[in-house]
Amino acid sequence: MATESYEGSMEAPEMQIREAEALHKFAEAAYTGPLLDVGRNPCVFPCAWLYRQGILSPWTRNRRPVLDGDNWWRGHAAAFLKYVNLPPEVLRQGRVSQVKCQAAYFVVVLHHLQSVVIAIRGTETPEDLITDGLCKECSLSVNDLAGLINSNYIHYDIKKNVVSSFPHYGHSGIAEAARELFMQIEGNPERPDSESYGLLSKLLGFGCECFGYNVRIVGHSLGGAIAALLGLQLYNRYPNLHVYSYGPLPCLDLVVAKACSEFVTSIIFGNEFSSRLSVGSVMRLRAAAITSLSQDPKADSAMIFRLARRFLYLSKYQRNNTSAENESELQSGTIKDDINHQIHRSQCETYNEGSTEQDNQTIKGGLGISNYGEYMSFDSEDCLNNEHEECSLWSDARARDHSVGIDNAKFTNAFAKDARSIDDPVSQFIETVPDSENPSSNDPPELYLPGSVIHIVLEKQTSQSDLRTLWRMQEGGKCYKAYIADRESFKDIIVSPSMFLDHLPWRCHDALRKILKAQTAEDQVTVPHII
Repeated sequence: MATESYEGSMEAPEMQIREAEALHKFAEAAYTGPLLDVGRNPCVFPCAWLYRQGILSPWTRNRRPVLDGDNWWRGHAAAFLKYVNLPPEVLRQGRVSQVKCQAAYFVVVLHHLQSVVIAIRGTETPEDLITDGLCKECSLSVNDLAGLINSNYIHYDIKKNVVSSFPHYGHSGIAEAARELFMQIEGNPERPDSESYGLLSKLLGFGCECFGYNVRIVGHSLGGAIAALLGLQLYNRYPNLHVYSYGPLPCLDLVVAKACSEFVTSIIFGNEFSSRLSVGSVMRLRAAAITSLSQDPKADSAMIFRLARRFLYLSKYQRNNTSAENESELQSGTIKDDINHQIHRSQCETYNEGSTEQDNQTIKGGLGISNYGEYMSFDSEDCLNNEHEECSLWSDARARDHSVGIDNAKFTNAFAKDARSIDDPVSQFIETVPDSENPSSNDPPELYLPGSVIHIVLEKQTSQSDLRTLWRMQEGGKCYKAYIADRESFKDIIVSPSMFLDHLPWRCHDALRKILKAQTAEDQVTVPHII
């Protein structure tokens, strides 16, 4: 994506870009495992990782801070400090977690900047992938939004809008990780006993070491999303707090995502996939792929039918399963039978629309689906030779009454222009996909990027031969611009060659540095003209 799409848009404030660039190294340093070195030093990453872990200097072990879950030689603490180039005494607390929904974090005190920085690691371990994968929406409680609702620094109308529009939703894995991290670093300050207070209260409390300091929470990818939800719980206690999320996942509904714009900033680089990755966007991408295949005359229609029927079945099952879970409190003893009955009935109603007068219907060719969601192939020649015989859709005898009938001619010509949508599994599947423009009540809640959104895009090169252009040509690198973006433009995944490379943390950091360098050069060119 280039700057043409942001013509007339407002550029991001320079001071915000400057602070985001200065703090990015903490979010990047939180990757203390080999992943960071594999990406930056693919040929010699074992040597780079061992050096960063401090294995080559074991005599300094006792001077390194002790982190929860660190190895014997305290290598993760050494790797973090070496990357940010700070002495050991600034790292006050941290954890290198290997458990799902428990984020790895580092708490740093910077006296020269009068700031306390909390860096949260992004996805690096299989446990982090599980947290990412728990992407189903969950309800956010009042405690999850306490920093927003109870803050005296948020406009009354914004708080009123948040309170009046409950329930609110968030990414379930990220919300759980943020709640657990809140208890780790803050404890329960509502209780009077000192043991209930966490590290932040002891550092930033009245008369304490860091009283009056700024609080900055940073994180990349998964860590950025967790940082945003952690900020939602802390902002009322620490009004000097600000969150910088680099390439975060969509994790909040629209109302809350807009409401926290005062203290949360999401920074997106190029076409990185993570900032567009949600349940709704994946379902729309899947539907777009099926639609594209169905329009290809050379495509295997049987394969497309299998995919469409599989996705349609899963979509129906998930919706029926959700309905059954909502009724489980009333009928917990018979929920399993109810789910199976709803699945069978839903499939029967879907495929028998327009032909409800028939009691038993048949399939004469193609593919069928078993009662476990698996597909079975039938010999089309046998079915054609026995036109009056029935081929049951369900292999289970109990499901014979729910067998689905599809006319063989319509089955093989479902993509014909005159084919009805009720006979086309692709059309039926497309109807179940949530629409980003006109959502229905049955669609899962759409999740958005938190806070104000800054999008870094590649700047279009001009042919003007001014000093600014000549300076950039001498630098011999790409030039970027940072714009204030609309969060709704990140609802769908953009498939591009750079969608994964743009998510690498050092690419965003490099772009931020180039933006500041270009602004400095522009100021130097402008000053002589003024004089």
